[in-house]
Amino acid sequence: MSGNAKSSSIRDVAALVEAGLVSPAMMDPLRLVEARYDIAITPAFRDLIQSADDPIGRQVIPRVEELDQAAFQMADPIGDARHTPVKGVVHRYEDRALLTPLLICPIYCRFCFRRERVGAEGGLLTDAELEAALGWFRQHPDVREVILTGGDPLMLSPRRLGRIIAALSDMAHIDIIRIHSRVPVADPERLTPALLDALSTEKALWLVTHVNHAAELSEAASQALRHVQKRGIPMLSQSVLLRGVNDSVEVMEALLRRLVRLGVKPYYLHHLDPAPGTEHFRVPVERGLNILRGLRGRVTGLAWPTYVMDIAGGYGKVPLGPHYLEAGPTMMEGVTDPKGRHHKWPNSDF
Repeated sequence: MSGNAKSSSIRDVAALVEAGLVSPAMMDPLRLVEARYDIAITPAFRDLIQSADDPIGRQVIPRVEELDQAAFQMADPIGDARHTPVKGVVHRYEDRALLTPLLICPIYCRFCFRRERVGAEGGLLTDAELEAALGWFRQHPDVREVILTGGDPLMLSPRRLGRIIAALSDMAHIDIIRIHSRVPVADPERLTPALLDALSTEKALWLVTHVNHAAELSEAASQALRHVQKRGIPMLSQSVLLRGVNDSVEVMEALLRRLVRLGVKPYYLHHLDPAPGTEHFRVPVERGLNILRGLRGRVTGLAWPTYVMDIAGGYGKVPLGPHYLEAGPTMMEGVTDPKGRHHKWPNSDF
């Protein structure tokens, strides 16, 4: 591959073939996928891929299975549309709301629950639309937390991102600004001093980075996380439980340990949302629970994520963590420890 090609993102099937990531025989079938869902693989992510079936390749290289749609899958599985009072705002919970200033990402994950909306042409709010969205927040004092998402808010220019952070910071009722981003692992060079300067605020600002496998935490990604932390910005992570990517105790343990070594607190482990064409990533809930059971007692509580499911249709997240209390005929009678041993527990606690 030429040096010039190496320095740019892969954005179509022809480039995937040229990079040796898919065979020429797959070009025509995958063009049907490309016509429906955008492709983007940054140089940083491409350098981590050994094959289309490895844990990194599976996340970003399109597959023909994406054209299959099960009856239960939805174009808007978490109900963004029904909770959108004004363009760019999603208000699902009483005290917090999403602000989606754009729908562009550095990479397009093949399991994304917004895959019907995100893309290279995606949804950058105009100045008027952005001001209307910010105006909505000004008019809703019960909203205490703003989650910047998309798309990826760290794909914004430092000027535009700084404008948004400053506007939110000026609202007395906003206590927390949270940013969800793939940039630290997918395009770490994008975290320039100017972009980090744009995050300056007196409010409590948290950065939540999306990481699904320990291999994503390259030296460049790790250095980007350190740059964020040097600005005094606390960091959390979220992951999606994905078949063939992180659906084992050993792989999940390696990811969680790597995150806490880097000073990133694992926050959410998401059960896969029922987006179209994602069934090949689905892991049964019981397997997810068993993975967490296998981790209990093996990793520090600092590394323990909350396993959550977004109830399809926009009804909110619920935790799915394994349970250790044992029910008797009339009340709780005992508890099971991480090794599966049973213990009596004083009934007075119940």
